[in-house]
Amino acid sequence: MRGLAAVRTVRFQIVNVFAEATFGGNPLAVVEDATALTEAEQFSICDQFNLSETTFVFPSAKAAARVRILSPGEEMAFAGHPTLGTAHVVRALKGLGDAFELELKVGPISVCAKGDRWELRSAPATVLPPPTGDAELAAMLGLPATAVLPGAQWVSCGTQQLLTPLADAAAVHACKPRLELLEKYAKNPNGRVAAYAFARTPAGFVARYFWNAHGALREDPGTGSACANLGGWLVHRGERGPFRATVEQGHATGRLNVLSLRLDEQRRVYVGGRVVPVMRGELLVP
Repeated sequence: MRGLAAVRTVRFQIVNVFAEATFGGNPLAVVEDATALTEAEQFSICDQFNLSETTFVFPSAKAAARVRILSPGEEMAFAGHPTLGTAHVVRALKGLGDAFELELKVGPISVCAKGDRWELRSAPATVLPPPTGDAELAAMLGLPATAVLPGAQWVSCGTQQLLTPLADAAAVHACKPRLELLEKYAKNPNGRVAAYAFARTPAGFVARYFWNAHGALREDPGTGSACANLGGWLVHRGERGPFRATVEQGHATGRLNVLSLRLDEQRRVYVGGRVVPVMRGELLVP
């Protein structure tokens, strides 16, 4: 009889980020030690979890840990909920305090915590003109032309996304994006649709984020990178610090996400939210 092939066990955790309830927020898988995994194995594990992002933790000579952020089919230089969720895991694994840096592909990112609420400071934003006019953006989002306000722009604090301001929360909730127009107008240099629609509310903002996975339209329940880009958008449009707002996202996905957004006196952008651990386990890797 042929014996069973030897397998390695690789520990992982799943946490929910921007979660105000245990099973809310945006789920993230964190592989605690990826040093023995090949590139192909990392992407296979990412596909196995089938989440918007999975992170892989490595040793770092210049930060608490080096972190790779993988999404099905691509590596991301920066993403918000993976950064915050991984910070929560790394703090416990390494017995760290509440403030340290993670080494991401975009560079070092500072994180800090008060209990289970984490906050990151984003890199400065770059801002570019929109790819088309407001009427075309409205059609892209399946909205009447009057629903789109002036000010749409490409913004990047590490991940370039098309930010489109809408007239009110009702317009955000009414979005019915057309994938063919998203592919035409909202595809970033990495080839990914990255469209963030938002509107002001009395508490701050309500938002939705749309992307593509293998040619299919997907909606992210909570997008920290887009929240950071929103902060950069505000700075570009003259918002002065200190500034604080709450950004709600995920209503259409059935998973409410609550993100904090603030600017300090130097107009630096911070994004935060609560991290809730929900699962621990072992991967069996041949």
